[in-house]
Amino acid sequence: MAKERNIFERGFDLESFKQFFDDHFTEIKNFIYYKTSAVDISEDLAQECFLKVWERREKINPETAKNYLYTVAKNLAVDHIKKQKSFFTFINKKQKTDDGETPLYVLEEKEFDQQLQKAIADLTEKQRVVFLMNRIDDLTYKEIAGRLGLSVKAVEKRMMQALKLLKEQIAQKI
Repeated sequence: MAKERNIFERGFDLESFKQFFDDHFTEIKNFIYYKTSAVDISEDLAQECFLKVWERREKINPETAKNYLYTVAKNLAVDHIKKQKSFFTFINKKQKTDDGETPLYVLEEKEFDQQLQKAIADLTEKQRVVFLMNRIDDLTYKEIAGRLGLSVKAVEKRMMQALKLLKEQIAQKI
């Protein structure tokens, strides 16, 4: 919060906005990606999110600028999902480094990835967002709570539920 306050001391001019953009673009893009599962869409919506912040810069309180940014990002993602009626899919872009893998191993790994993607897609949006923010962005529960405006206990509960459901679904198929 203090960082945003310092950035906006000049009145949220172009330079302060550029700094705000540079500081938060990647995390907003990732946040939107977790909700939409589309990289290109997440970049577009993140840019649109910052455009909306710029357009409303006169009304934004520096103390709550980051929270406002996340609210705009969430609303844009939800609107996009409603319009497209898309389903969440998690894409594992793991690079193969071992050329000595057997075809059976590659097939089993592909099947497991599909099971994992489906299991993640079956989580509620709240559980999925917390799970991916923790496992992909390596954010702590406290950081997730701050970004989503939740208590740490709420984040812990969502993560516990997500892990339980993932364990149950994947164990059934193995």
